[in-house]
Amino acid sequence: MKKIIFILTLILTFSSLSVYGEEIVEEDQYLTEKAVIVEAGPIEDNNIDSFDGGTQFVTAKVLSGKYKDELFEIQNDLSNNEVYDIVVEKGDKVVVMIEEYEDNTAAAFISDYYRVNYTLYLAIIFAVLLLVIGRLKGLKAIISLALTMASILYILLPAILKGANPIPISIMISIGVTIITIFLIGGINKKSISTIIGTISGVVIAGLISYYIGTKIKLTGLHAEEAGMLMHIPQGISFSFKNLLFSGIILGALGAIMDVGMSVSSSIDEIHKANNNLSQKELFKSGMNVGKDIMGTMTNTLILAYAGSSIPVLLLFMAYETSITKILNLDIIATEIIRSLSGSIGLILTIPITALVASFLIKKNKKESSEN
Repeated sequence: MKKIIFILTLILTFSSLSVYGEEIVEEDQYLTEKAVIVEAGPIEDNNIDSFDGGTQFVTAKVLSGKYKDELFEIQNDLSNNEVYDIVVEKGDKVVVMIEEYEDNTAAAFISDYYRVNYTLYLAIIFAVLLLVIGRLKGLKAIISLALTMASILYILLPAILKGANPIPISIMISIGVTIITIFLIGGINKKSISTIIGTISGVVIAGLISYYIGTKIKLTGLHAEEAGMLMHIPQGISFSFKNLLFSGIILGALGAIMDVGMSVSSSIDEIHKANNNLSQKELFKSGMNVGKDIMGTMTNTLILAYAGSSIPVLLLFMAYETSITKILNLDIIATEIIRSLSGSIGLILTIPITALVASFLIKKNKKESSEN
């Protein structure tokens, strides 16, 4: 019966992905292809004010698509800005944009470095380590990760681009991902049910707190450059950037909260197996003790994850000796603080909720067995 329920859950998940997984991006006027640099000249001075970093003449061989194996002579103009300049050497793999003209000719320019290969190598190492160390559970973790990414890419993002409110969708995806992940990793049992209840409770609490406080202090969700770029996308959707912000907070807190929930419920289950004479109160106390040990490190994990992504901004503030009051009132800083603290509060409250549910269900299971 449990296997049937699990299979039905997977079928429903993939059915949802197929419904929402529609094409949402219009066809680009340029061809984007992979290429390798076969010749790269030195950087030469030019007389173009907007490209005062010089010009590099290179020859690129296209490795994919319609123009595969063809050579293109490219004038690589540089702006003397490391953020935008792509200085290449012979043998470098790059992404080129190819523009076709009406006279059946084409021109190419370098769009970016090609990074997919090493990213893929790292992903393979990650998967191999999961399989070698985790074996069957490692395989289940990979499946769970794939389902999570698919839910975001084929359900959440397309729905938002159609104008849907991202907050309820994020909550539903969080619930679905939690149920599938926990049942997949831990099986369908009292321990998993406890983890699911605790995780969902913690995530919802984190989302509600961030939404309430964020509304009170009037967070806009427009602090990131990408938010401004969304105003000009071809779909013409009018986004609620504040809702996008809270949707991100909910999804960002899910992983750490799920980890805590599973750790607490697993510890209670193992303690009960070692000594099934412990009362519900004693099991709850044991789960809380384990949760307290986890709490400090996992809270640091959330805080450090958000702080780590803000190091350049924090350095700017320190370099210009900006006052603490001004820093804390900035939208970008207030956003990260609310993100960190609301996620941490959800994580903390997950511990007693999971411990309470796990101790109750496990002892209830024993009572039912003894009565039968």
